[in-house]
Amino acid sequence: MIKNRHTTLASMIVVLFGCVLFFIGTDGFSAFTEETARVNKLIEDKPKFPDVMLEDSNERTYSISEFENKYVFITFLYTACMTVCPQLEMNMSQVYELLPSEYIGEEIVFLSISFDPERDVPATLDKYKDYFGSDGETWRMARVPDQAQLDSLLKAFGVTVIPDGYGNFAHNSAFYLVDRKGHLQEVMDYTLVEEAATKIEKLIAAEKGE
Repeated sequence: MIKNRHTTLASMIVVLFGCVLFFIGTDGFSAFTEETARVNKLIEDKPKFPDVMLEDSNERTYSISEFENKYVFITFLYTACMTVCPQLEMNMSQVYELLPSEYIGEEIVFLSISFDPERDVPATLDKYKDYFGSDGETWRMARVPDQAQLDSLLKAFGVTVIPDGYGNFAHNSAFYLVDRKGHLQEVMDYTLVEEAATKIEKLIAAEKGE
């Protein structure tokens, strides 16, 4: 009887210790995966969009200051992608359509950034944008021609890009919202289109007192 009681107590201690380790290892139960923990850290740190030069489908070059005092809704992709990227951009187009038209271009702009600058030249981006309804102005597709600058951007925003040696990349995908001062504000699940649109609309409406 005493032995069984000791065994039960020992088991409870092991379980409790395991829970403590799990709590610490998952950022207090708020992150059950490494990816979730990474996203939570990004949102907490709110990194600033690096000082990189973008080149868009119209061959214009500029930095993120081009969109000063506006929100920037961002995706990262490469046009040769045959897996997640087309769905990512299709979902982005849905967010674009769901937001009030008066917000587009005035309060928020959309920006799809290629991490394959060698192949995704302006002409390629110009053709690709047409598949998703990008107008090239309020929703632009661009690349970062300088590899070192591109790497700094991907690192700052926690974008993992791994070449497979055959022209393709393994990469994570999400919606990224940069605030009016150029800092990352939100990282959103790209599959939750209506949730993303609602969050952005409420954010802008609250600022405007609507």
